[in-house]
Amino acid sequence: MRTSEIIRNTNETKISLSLNIDGTGVSQINSGCGFLDHMLTLFARHGSFDLNVSCCGDTEVDYHHTVEDIGIALGQALNEALGDKRGITRYGFFVLPMDEVLMLCAIDISGRAHLGYQVEFDSPTIGDFDTELVKEFMLGFVRNCPMSLHFKEFSGENAHHLAEGMFKALGRALSIAVSIDERHKDEIPSTKGVL
Repeated sequence: MRTSEIIRNTNETKISLSLNIDGTGVSQINSGCGFLDHMLTLFARHGSFDLNVSCCGDTEVDYHHTVEDIGIALGQALNEALGDKRGITRYGFFVLPMDEVLMLCAIDISGRAHLGYQVEFDSPTIGDFDTELVKEFMLGFVRNCPMSLHFKEFSGENAHHLAEGMFKALGRALSIAVSIDERHKDEIPSTKGVL
């Protein structure tokens, strides 16, 4: 099984995270930020990833460090669980409809970090969660499991729906990208021979 456990302790956050990318979508999330808990639960369920996250962060300041550092830890866990990436499909995409939202997520687990982010939130907050932190999470994620990760909003109004569409689409697209291609299960999916 492709699994990883990450412990990340800084002066701002203390994180314990475990990931099984060959799981069933079971999760236990306690980040200290209710909205992020909701998003990570959706990500795990729609990606069929088993994910456990525990974080004690400086939420008395705001949620920035918690959100960014969990993105970093999740990227580290995914990168470790994938190993040399032998046999993975590598590419994945999903177009997710959610009420008025239509969200595209496309992924290339290329070994090169890039975030394409064509999403506009009309509201600066969702409850007490700053919507700009969605991008900070995704940046932390791709920088620590280098991939090209693109989001494109085709339609959307409600900020909660937009964020939810992104995390669900990420789970679905990533599930495809990390799946084993049985025709090439013993090969690195690159003409370079390395990712």
